[in-house]
Order: sequence, then C-alpha cells, then structure tokens
Amino acid sequence: MSHAASHDQHDHHHALPPFWKRMFTTSNHKDIGTMYLVFALIMLLCGGSAAMVVRAELMYPGLQLLQPDFFNQMTTIHGLLMVFGAIMPAFTGFANWMVPMMIGAPDMALPRLNLFSFWLLPFAFSLLIASVVMSILGMGPAPNFGWTFYAPLSTKFGPPSTDFFIFSVHLMGISSILGAINVIVTIFNLRAPGMTLMKMPLFVWTWLITAFLLIAVMPVLAGAVTMMLTDRHFGTSFFDASGGGDPVMFQHIFWFFGHPEVYIMILPSFGIVSAIIPAFARKPLFGYSSMVYATASIALLSFVVWAHHMFTTGLPLAGSLFYMYMTMLISVPTGVKVFNWVATMWRGSMTFEAPMLFAIAFVVLFTIGGFSGVMLAIVPADYQYQDTYFVVAHFHYVLVSGSLFAIFAGAYYWLPKWSGHMFNETLAKLHFWSSLLSVNLLFFPMHFVGLAGMPRRYADYSMQFADLNFWISIGGFWFGASQLFFLAVLFTIRKGPKAADKPWDGAEGLEWTVPSPAPYHTFEVPPVVK
Repeated sequence: MSHAASHDQHDHHHALPPFWKRMFTTSNHKDIGTMYLVFALIMLLCGGSAAMVVRAELMYPGLQLLQPDFFNQMTTIHGLLMVFGAIMPAFTGFANWMVPMMIGAPDMALPRLNLFSFWLLPFAFSLLIASVVMSILGMGPAPNFGWTFYAPLSTKFGPPSTDFFIFSVHLMGISSILGAINVIVTIFNLRAPGMTLMKMPLFVWTWLITAFLLIAVMPVLAGAVTMMLTDRHFGTSFFDASGGGDPVMFQHIFWFFGHPEVYIMILPSFGIVSAIIPAFARKPLFGYSSMVYATASIALLSFVVWAHHMFTTGLPLAGSLFYMYMTMLISVPTGVKVFNWVATMWRGSMTFEAPMLFAIAFVVLFTIGGFSGVMLAIVPADYQYQDTYFVVAHFHYVLVSGSLFAIFAGAYYWLPKWSGHMFNETLAKLHFWSSLLSVNLLFFPMHFVGLAGMPRRYADYSMQFADLNFWISIGGFWFGASQLFFLAVLFTIRKGPKAADKPWDGAEGLEWTVPSPAPYHTFEVPPVVK
C-alpha cells in the first residue's frame, strides 16, 4: 500500500500543471503562500512608487511637481498600500508557507477558505489603485485624507472615490479575518504528535497571537467604515457634529483598531527574528517561555493604549495619564524581547549571512523606533511632536527597519527551502548594506525636522527645513533603488547552486527535515516530536 501510495504521489508531483494555471484552483498552502508573497511584493513596489512621488515633491521647498491635492492622494495611497497591501499579506504568505511545515501539518486546516481569503485581496486593491488611475486620467480625485481617513475629511469632504476605498477596506478585512481563523484552527488542530504549545517555534506562537488580534479588531474597522458610508449617503450623523455626532469618536473607534493593527504588523517579525538569531548564533533562543509570555502581554496591552494617538484632542487628564502609563508599560515586554535576542547572540559562534544581517539591523533599528515611541507617549512632550515629522520618523523606523527588514530576513532565510537553490550572497549583502545606509539617511533626519516643528502631510514647507529635506529625499530614492537588488536576487535564484535540506547549519525545526525545495505535499505521515 505504501509503495503504491508513494508511486501515486510521485506521479501527482510530475503531473502538476504550471503555477499560473493552478493558482485559481489550488488549495495547497505553499502555492497560496507564494501568491501572497508575490502580491505583497507588487504592492510594495506600488506603495514605494507613491512614496517616491511624495519625496520628489518634498525635495525642495515650494510647490515643485504636484498639486497639493494630488500630493495628499499619494500620501494616502502610500500608507494604505504599505500597511494593508505589503506588510500584512507578506506575513500571511510566511504563515501559509511556514506554519504547517513548522508544526508538522500536511496543509492548512481550511484550504479552500485559504484560497478565498487570498483572492479577495487583488479585487480589494484593484479598487484602490483604480481610484488613483482615475485621478491621473482626470476623472476625479483618489482618496486624499491620509491612511487614517479621519472624519469629517473622509465623510463630509471626501471625494466620490471614498466609496471605492470603503468597499476595498471591507474586502481586506474579510480576507484578514478568514486568514486568521485558518491560522488558529491549523495551530490548534493539526500539530504533530508530541508538539505541545510550549514546543512550538516562536514564529508559530507570534502568528497565533496575531491571528487573535486580527479577529478582535478587524470588525471594529469594518464598523468604522460602515458608519462612514452611512454618514456619506444615508443621512446619519455618527461623526458629524452638526447632527449630534462626534468626529473625535471616529478617532477612538479607528485607533481601537489601529493600535492593535501596528502590533499585528510587528509580532510576526518578532517570530521571524526569533528563528533567525538562534540559527546564526548557533545557540538555543534565550528565554523561550518569557518570549511567549512577552508576546501575549504585548497583544493584551495593545488594546488599552489606543488613545495615545489622541493626546491633543482634549482627553480628560485622567484619560491622558492612563494611556501614557499603559504605553510606557508596553515597552517592558518589548524590552524583554530585545534583551533575549541580545542574550542569544552573546558568546554565540555567529556568522553573518544575509538573514542574520537583516535580523541584527532589525533589533537595533526597531529599538530606536521603540525609544522614539516612548518619547511620543509622554503627554506634555506629545504636544510638541504631534503631527510632525517626528511621528513619521518613529513609525517608519518600526515599520520599515522593523517589519520590512524582518520580511527580508525571513525571505533570505527560507528562500533556499522554498526554491531549492541558494541565492546570490553578494547581491543579498549589497541589498542589505544599501538598504541599511539609505533607510537611516531617509528617516533619521525626520526626527530633527519634526522636533523643529515641520508638520506631516503638507506638500510645502518653510525654508528652514530645506537642507534636511533634500537629504531625506536622496535617502528615499536610494532606499527605493536598493530594492532592485532584492528583485535581482529573486530573478537570479534559479541559477544558484542546489540548496541542502538544511542550508544553515544552526537552523532548528521541522521545516529543515524535509527536502529542498519543499515537496508539494509535506508531512502526509505526521512526524513525531520528541
């Protein structure tokens, strides 16, 4: 029986239709993972292009290239594509590929739902991108109210394309919820015998906790955009003060989603880095259980910090103090994590391949982003920083040199397993060094222009900020161009040498027990975890 089954399996493997044919019907977690990753890459390039347009305008003072309204459309679309189109789908791609392999499962628990949750995304984002194309063709403006779409900017004063945006957010939200349900069910039901919860790799843990966050907050976002829709078209006044509503309530609802959302975008990165650092330090991760507890406490605390985005909206003093202290408190588990990563590297026999370089850069730069976050959490100081470039510097340090660097680290770490080839190390290192230098030239000076009072989301600025903005824009174009190295790595990987089953000698985990490239069906007989 087993011989026949293996023979049948062999035939099946050979008879696979090409990827572009099976992508509409496949329910295999590896195919769907690849689709998510490719989609995230395309969105990264689209969102990056919008950022290049923004930086081109801001290179010199005075209105250079764009009308202010189009500038606002570019900042909005950049934020939306990067958050919902690049970072989140990339992590979902990693989850699809790696979670079943890490827990010894044959596939995701709900394979068809998995495919459905992917195919919602291209439709959602084509709506958003269509509104920008229409704007370029002169058919009315794209959404122009920033990615936070505050009422009344988006309700009373939003362009007609706002409805596209509302529909798009609904589709993204459905996709996220379905994806999260799938991850939870997979982790709880399909773990290999012997794999207890506290034996799971940290990447699986971080994704499990992220999935609960997604299920908790995506309906809140859906509620906010539905109220926007009814305010726009059906005569309600949820956020309109003239009808008895409250525009500040919108901010409360949005940030109740928005702050857990930023942890949704960073927790999987913690998981990736917690896989990579032990592999290249050749030591077990220091303080595994404390990492699990720290991740869970970050997720719980993320629900009680939302109003730190709103210190200047006139919160009562007791409210401001509560949110300030809670925000300070969330830095403690994050500090535990950073300590554990550094302790893992301490006296390890480290080598510095591309995944490790990105992981170390992640730890250092994410910590800088964390420190500026603690500065922003101090209420009296926040009155100075609010809505300046200091805020932009803070969250880009966390989301670019944090989330995006972790995505690059994870991609380089698992590419040999996915493709069966080793990538070009020289290109990968060029990608790293070029990205590292440019990302700091791009975002570090923003702290200074922000402290000096340069406001966000303006197409023009006063002369005093001209010198620094010139260098920020140079950093921006350089960082954008650095990503061509990554594309070069992806396009040349087929030419690389064959990858071993375990290409990194310090790597641990079930995914390294299967051949490279990973077979189409893995773990049909579940492995036993000792």
